[in-house]
Amino acid sequence: MPNIGAIFNKIDSFLKEVKIEIKKVNWPTTKETIRYTLIVLGVSVVTAIFLGGIDFFFTSFLNKFIL
Repeated sequence: MPNIGAIFNKIDSFLKEVKIEIKKVNWPTTKETIRYTLIVLGVSVVTAIFLGGIDFFFTSFLNKFIL
């Protein structure tokens, strides 16, 4: 059975290393975050409209010719 003290030392070491690595991260500015968010929302809306159009087309086709 592993030593409990060793486990806590490993956890402590891991958290210290995480803190060091977090300081190295190049965080985006607020302006960049807003821009990227708007891009994601825009692409999501365009994709939803495209897929909705295809769904509408195939539903109309099936109702008109097959069902």
